[in-house]
Amino acid sequence: MKNYYLTVILIISSFFVAHALDANISFATFKSGDNPYVEVYLHVIGSTSTFIMLPDSNLQANMEIVILFKRGGEIVKFDKYLLNSPSSRQAQDFFDVKRYGVESGEYVLDVSVNDLNQSDNARQYSRSFTIDFSENRVYQSDIQMVASLRKMKEGQTDSPMAKGGYIFEPLPSQFLDKYCERLIFYNEIYDTDKLLGDDFLVSYCIESEDGNSPVRTGLVHKRRSPDAVVPVLQQMDISKLKSGNYRLCVEVKNKNGELLTKKSISFQRSNPYVNATREEIAQRVDHLEDEFVAKMTAEELRYALKAIAMQVDDVDGEVLNTIIKEGKLRAMRLYLFSFWAKENPVDPESAYHGYMTVAKAIDDKFKSGFGYGFETDRGYIYMKYGVPNDLVTIEDEPDAPPYEIWFYNEFPQTRQNNVKFLFFNPSLSTNGFRLLHSNARGELNNPQWELQLYSNSPNEIEGSNYVDGTTMQAKIGRQARRLFESY
Repeated sequence: MKNYYLTVILIISSFFVAHALDANISFATFKSGDNPYVEVYLHVIGSTSTFIMLPDSNLQANMEIVILFKRGGEIVKFDKYLLNSPSSRQAQDFFDVKRYGVESGEYVLDVSVNDLNQSDNARQYSRSFTIDFSENRVYQSDIQMVASLRKMKEGQTDSPMAKGGYIFEPLPSQFLDKYCERLIFYNEIYDTDKLLGDDFLVSYCIESEDGNSPVRTGLVHKRRSPDAVVPVLQQMDISKLKSGNYRLCVEVKNKNGELLTKKSISFQRSNPYVNATREEIAQRVDHLEDEFVAKMTAEELRYALKAIAMQVDDVDGEVLNTIIKEGKLRAMRLYLFSFWAKENPVDPESAYHGYMTVAKAIDDKFKSGFGYGFETDRGYIYMKYGVPNDLVTIEDEPDAPPYEIWFYNEFPQTRQNNVKFLFFNPSLSTNGFRLLHSNARGELNNPQWELQLYSNSPNEIEGSNYVDGTTMQAKIGRQARRLFESY
């Protein structure tokens, strides 16, 4: 029975075999006291590993790791160990960090990662490097790029992934994809307490490696006090950093501005949607089936597209109306995705969900028998310009149907102040309010709005000239103009 059970496990495990092992390997040099050491970072992509089923029906991958430090062609440090993925219901990535104390000198680092569940699935890595902190000058560690970090819990024991009270998850590779909004890095500066008597300056920036002249962006200067070890843990906003090859630079200068030391690390950024038009984004989408719109039904797509109609210009509006009318799923998905990718190149799905939360609330609030609530005039203005600072609702004024006046103190869309919208409901239907007049540039401006509001009193026009008249005679209880002009 035991042999039968193992056979079943092996048969089932064959479904989780993957080829071409993808294991990202990198390293960084540091110093502790007078002793240099090397950190080796491993990140194994779960989908390229071979997982077997455990007796509890969870899955696990198993790797043999061999790390060699060579000097002058001879092995001076050797490590061999097993690295198991977390036990889980599905394949997932896993990583590890190892620290090795070494003497100053020139080395070759060789790392091999072998899939124990598939003999021909392996990854080899080899790099040469020099480590030497022996001279009497200010040094820096290498720059460690970090995928994420979290504070250590009180009483938590130290680990190879911990520095300065934080647990670091190493960045798998020097590649930052379109979903990455921040670049996080860690660097150490040594012996400034012995070699500098004053505060010093740490500067960091991103330089473009595309083109002959490097272009710097995100340059930041920070003043630091001397210490044996000065840690530099920083985050940089790269949400607007376009696709390309870059170099992160960290410089240390004394109070006179003289450069003491500089470290850099190259990385690649993929951000295909930043600064792109909606049409360009639509052309650059490689795998629409992997985006959030792929899960949406035809009705959900129509609803979402109608909800953004007030956010597009007239030309794009015609395209949008045609797409909705034709109802072709790919066209609707492509338009919706490209719209939100332009709004938020890093996380279009979050931008979409945030907007639709408001759209659905407005739909419920202003829904009428003639369309969605955000398609009514009040819903349209609310979605386009946001909540008003104040509003007045009049429901029982003589000679006038119900009306509302919305007030916006500041109106950045047109750089105006004290903007107003007047809606009225001549049909008296539920949520049948229509925009009658506004002083917002680009919106309906109706000089005869007061005549239309009080159309039940045609004989009370100021000057008795309906063709040219713009105001009504003053009358007790007639307050729309006073309200519109006095706020």
